[in-house]
Amino acid sequence: MADNLYNNLHAEGLISDESLQKIRLKEQKPLLFSIHWEIRTLLYAGVLMLTAGLGLLIYENIDTIGHQFVLMLIAAICLGCFYYCFKNKLPFSKEKVSAPNSFFDYILLLASASMLIFVGYLQFEYKVFGTNYGMATFIPMLALFFIAYYFDHIGILSMAMANLAVWMGVSVPPQQLLLNSDFDSETIIYTYLVLGIVLIAAAYASRQFKFKKHFKFSYQHYGIHVAYIALLAGYFHYYSSILAAAWILGIVLLSFPTYTDAFKNKSFYFMLLVVLYSYIALSSLVVRLFLSVGDVGGVYLALLYFIGSGVGLIFVLINLNKKLKAA
Repeated sequence: MADNLYNNLHAEGLISDESLQKIRLKEQKPLLFSIHWEIRTLLYAGVLMLTAGLGLLIYENIDTIGHQFVLMLIAAICLGCFYYCFKNKLPFSKEKVSAPNSFFDYILLLASASMLIFVGYLQFEYKVFGTNYGMATFIPMLALFFIAYYFDHIGILSMAMANLAVWMGVSVPPQQLLLNSDFDSETIIYTYLVLGIVLIAAAYASRQFKFKKHFKFSYQHYGIHVAYIALLAGYFHYYSSILAAAWILGIVLLSFPTYTDAFKNKSFYFMLLVVLYSYIALSSLVVRLFLSVGDVGGVYLALLYFIGSGVGLIFVLINLNKKLKAA
């Protein structure tokens, strides 16, 4: 019965020849279950445990091992891993390139992590860059971007973006951004805003120039979070000034193209970000209006607003999800 269903769907043009062939092959050789993600998780954990274990071993025995030996060991691991990757990589392409084997990505990740450890150790112990810490982060950043594009590795691209943020003097992961940043500093706010704009521009450039288009999500993911948080921080920083309106306008200007792009690409995730960050901005304006009343009535109105708007937000998200699926 199922076979007839697939044949009918294929006859109506709803299933391609390739998809029908895959379905038939799967029926002929059914798989019990897949442990793909379990193995990937173990490999990632293995790389992290290896680097952490080596670091702990070196730390505990640094007096007997010596700094030169440690640097030679790290360099040997780094060069050995990169040698393997260069030898086994597939030809470069502007499109997505799959890893040649299951272990390639993890060996490349170990090579990149070893490179960062080597540069950091060299700077910490021998001050090869002197007090020019910008160069100590700029050179690894360029290397990581090159590795990410040359070997087509999204994980290393994330490391490169984090290094870009460090070079600019901030941190890019949203959790660290919220917990560890001083948003009372105008310099920090503007730096985050510039960083967010740069990452968003890189996302659209990847798609526009058709150069590693699959990197767009990573750039856009970090860029939108950073830009929205910077704009909200700017609004609250200038809360009592007329300049606060400019930061709200910035949120509107960011939300419109992001919403349009999310709808075009049927991305509920980015649409969710637009709705949530816009809701925060709108709520801050509404609460500000209610509190301007100056008595307890304003507080009650604010509480009622959050109850009603919370329910409304749920319905908005449900309708947007249906709209995306119907598009």
